[in-house]
Amino acid sequence: MDDHAGGPHRHLSRRSLIATGALAAGALGASTPTIGAAFGGSPARAADGVTKKITIYAEQLPGNLYGYGLAPGQATVPGPILEMYEGDTLEITLVNTTSQRLSIHPHGVDYSTESDGSPFNASFNNPGETRTYVWRSHEMVAAAGRRYMPGSAGYWHYHDHAMGTDHGTGGVAKGLYGALIVRRRGDILPSKQFTAVFHDMMINNRMAPATPMFEANLGERVEWIAIGHGNLFHTFHLHAHRWADNRTGMLEGPSDPSLVIDNKDLNPGSSFGFQVLAGEGVGPGAWMYHCHVQTHSDGGMAGIFLVRNADGSMPPGAEEAIHRFQGHTHTHGS
Repeated sequence: MDDHAGGPHRHLSRRSLIATGALAAGALGASTPTIGAAFGGSPARAADGVTKKITIYAEQLPGNLYGYGLAPGQATVPGPILEMYEGDTLEITLVNTTSQRLSIHPHGVDYSTESDGSPFNASFNNPGETRTYVWRSHEMVAAAGRRYMPGSAGYWHYHDHAMGTDHGTGGVAKGLYGALIVRRRGDILPSKQFTAVFHDMMINNRMAPATPMFEANLGERVEWIAIGHGNLFHTFHLHAHRWADNRTGMLEGPSDPSLVIDNKDLNPGSSFGFQVLAGEGVGPGAWMYHCHVQTHSDGGMAGIFLVRNADGSMPPGAEEAIHRFQGHTHTHGS
């Protein structure tokens, strides 16, 4: 099945994705590569204080887009999913292969002004320049008064902060963004990951019916990372699936007060993530994800979450639903 974001939809085993490897999906809009801890449905394990050194290439893509990639010629929109455990450090060497000034700026982690990724702190890459950015993380610590200072764990994101304006408005509009996950040791790890970026009237810089189609088999543990950019306010809705509105999307016990939801605000600069079991309680099928602002979904902010049968085969009615989606008229620009 082709990915409707513009290329073959490739699924990568997270057991093989480690911080020292150069990984990328290759095609624009294909499954986003991940760099970080190996995983596969078991609790996370990591040593304290690990420094992971990676190289990211900023490249121009067809259609006047730009992307980040883990190897030359392999930039994607969104960029690769970057992962670390609390206490780890990411040392990122950013290679700017373009003719534009750009940078990489993170949310949710610790960094010095030199690694801020903004012209405000003279932290950016000129055209053709290579620069190293260092992102740190920390664990929760006890404070006075029976309080705790929070750690870095969460679903965050990164993006350009220097192309077009000093705030990177041009770079973000053209696709320079990606997901950043900081995990707590012991977190349950998924089998597949999907990044959905709502930017103005687009998802991953695409409009329906060319938006990404994400795929999983029935029962697979899937992790969604939702990111907001641009100038419009959105909501993220996933049909037939629900999650706990907390750090992981899962309840920690029968007394966990987290609300269980299937729709959440996704506004410029915000991000969240969650895990679900594909098709749990509802079965396989072609399920929609979309912005629940009605004019936005009418205008093309919708995509497909295809849950195949457990053996990977196509469930009854799914192919027909996909064809209906491809043939639906979206009122772009409404």
